[in-house]
Amino acid sequence: MQFDSITRRTWLAAAAAGSLPSIGWGQGAAWPTKPIRFVVPFAPGGSSEIVARSTAVELGKGLGQTVYVENKPGGSGNIAMADVAHADDQHTVILGHIGTLAVNPFMYDKLPYDPIKDFRPITLLAKVPSLYVVHPDVPAKNLKEFIALVRSKPGQLNFGSAGNGSAGHLAMEYLKAAANLFIVHVPYRGTGPQLTDLLAGRLDAASVGAPAILQFIKAGKLRCLATGSKQRLAQLPDVPTVAEQGFPNFEMTQWYGLMAPSSLAQTYADRLAVEAAKAIRSQAAKERLEGDAAEAIGNTPAQFAQFIAQEQARWKPVITRARIKPD
Repeated sequence: MQFDSITRRTWLAAAAAGSLPSIGWGQGAAWPTKPIRFVVPFAPGGSSEIVARSTAVELGKGLGQTVYVENKPGGSGNIAMADVAHADDQHTVILGHIGTLAVNPFMYDKLPYDPIKDFRPITLLAKVPSLYVVHPDVPAKNLKEFIALVRSKPGQLNFGSAGNGSAGHLAMEYLKAAANLFIVHVPYRGTGPQLTDLLAGRLDAASVGAPAILQFIKAGKLRCLATGSKQRLAQLPDVPTVAEQGFPNFEMTQWYGLMAPSSLAQTYADRLAVEAAKAIRSQAAKERLEGDAAEAIGNTPAQFAQFIAQEQARWKPVITRARIKPD
C-alpha cells in the first residue's frame, strides 16, 4: 500500500481542521462510559508496553475510567491494527508505532488496515532512543571495534529484532547502510523472545529501545556499544552516541503515539487528545519514562499527523534499499 503526497496532505489538512471521519452518535453524551481498551500490537516485555502502561494509569485518572493495556502481538503489528481499525465500540484505542505507521505501508504490498483512513492520530506519546548492544562474549568494546569485527567476518555474526520491519530491525539496517556491514538478521515475534536469546548468547547483537534493556546493561549482562540518540544518555554517560563514533548526524529513535479508530466520534477524540497529552506529560509518567531514558512528548493531533507523514517519507527509501519484506 503506497501513500502519495496528495493523500498525506489531505490527511494532514483534515487532522488540523478536526474533520477526520467520525460518526454522529452520542456526541453530546458523557464519555467514556466504560473502561478503555488500550491495545499494544506487540508482545509484552518491550518499550511499547512500558510507554503504554506509563500512559494508561494517568490517562485513566483524567478520563474517570480505567484504561487497561492489552497486548495483541503478531504480523508486525498488523493483526492488532486491523482489529482496532474496525472497532466501533468507541472505547478502543491503540499504541501507534514507527513500524505500523511508517514502515508497514511500504513493506507490505497490501495491509489489512489503512493507517491514514482507518485511524485518527491523537498524540505522539514518547520517543525512545535505540541502543546498540552485544552479548558480553562478543569481543567488541565499542562501535568501531564491532564494525571491524563484522567486516572481518562478513555474514558470520547475527543480530536479532522483534520482527521484520520492527524498530530494532530498522535501527540495525540504518547502521548497516551507514557502515556498509553484512550481518545476518534473525527476526523474532516480539522484544521479549528476542531478549531471551540475546541474554543467553544465542544472538550476537541487537538494537533495542532503552527502557527494555537498561537494567541488563547496568547489570553487565549486555554491553552497550552506542546510543542512537543525539546526545549521550544520563543513564549511560560513558557510552558515546553513534554520531560521536564516526557517523555525523546519525540518529535513531523509536516512537510511540496514541491512535483511535476513525469511527471514534470527534468530540470524544478531542477529549482523548487533551487527556492523553496531559497524561504523558504528568510528573508521574515523565519520571517513569525518564528513568528508562524515554522522552515524553504529548502534542496535538495535527502535529502528530505531520510527524507520521515525515517519518513515512524518511523510512520509505530505507525499506526499499534494504528490501525489507514481511516474515
